[in-house]
Amino acid sequence: MKTVPFGNATAPAVVAGMMRIKDKDDAQIRELYTAARDAGIDFFDHADIYGGRMHFCEERFAQALRLSPAERAEIVIQTKCGIVPDDGAFDFSYEHILRQVDGSLRALNTDYLDVLLLHRPDALVEPDEVARAFDELESSGKVRSFGVSNHTPRQIDLLRTAVQQPIVANQLQLSLTQAPIVAHGTAANMTTADQAIPRNAGGILEYCRINDITIEAWSPMQAAPRAGSFVGHPDYADLNAVLDRLADEHGVTPTGIAVAWITRHPAQMQVVMGTTTPERLAAAADGADVSLSRAEWYELFRAAGHIVP
Repeated sequence: MKTVPFGNATAPAVVAGMMRIKDKDDAQIRELYTAARDAGIDFFDHADIYGGRMHFCEERFAQALRLSPAERAEIVIQTKCGIVPDDGAFDFSYEHILRQVDGSLRALNTDYLDVLLLHRPDALVEPDEVARAFDELESSGKVRSFGVSNHTPRQIDLLRTAVQQPIVANQLQLSLTQAPIVAHGTAANMTTADQAIPRNAGGILEYCRINDITIEAWSPMQAAPRAGSFVGHPDYADLNAVLDRLADEHGVTPTGIAVAWITRHPAQMQVVMGTTTPERLAAAADGADVSLSRAEWYELFRAAGHIVP
């Protein structure tokens, strides 16, 4: 499967997200894992909060797979910390980061994390505390690479005033229909276009490209908040007509074309697939290998409701 730059190495263009495995039994988790590996996906995304209590999905992953040291070394395990659901707060303090990493290591039954991301931005962040935590985690061998999630350019710059390790990834929301990080730029300087308003993180896509930060697109099939997937959704008839036609032409599924739209972008992004359906994960991997033409990419963009002035 297609790979993308990731820090000093490369990584698969599709990531298997483990957010929804809490209700799956061991056999189902193993089936999903095997489908991922068979499709060329060796990158698995977690977070300490996934599963309804701290570290639950991480535990289920480790319990179901019981990876040998050799097999553990073949895969990339990424997790995130910083959200404190019980307090309705975010916490990037030195103590919290270290505590959560130790909890993730125990839950995942591993000696190290390949990647640690800071989850939602903490308004009370002290960059020196983050730097101290990262230094200790790196020197102890507990974490090999560091990144962020849902961060703006200036929030990353603030961290970099103290953090010495490269920020290798930024996990951001992106789908064909939820695409402000892409769509804003095409409508720049159009005073009458709603699309021109820089929502969320204006310029974050370009910032990540300039600074060699891999964007990881989460919820890549999301239609709208709490609306499910746009693939096959009756409210997105025009988009689905294009998805269906291009899927036939390229020999993949509509889900694969939706993935191909993201992976076609020269930012060389990863797509985080949170599905627990092995067939859909395989379809996403197939889509990453499709090379959409510029005309096809823009046709999908317009069909999703975005303007091309």
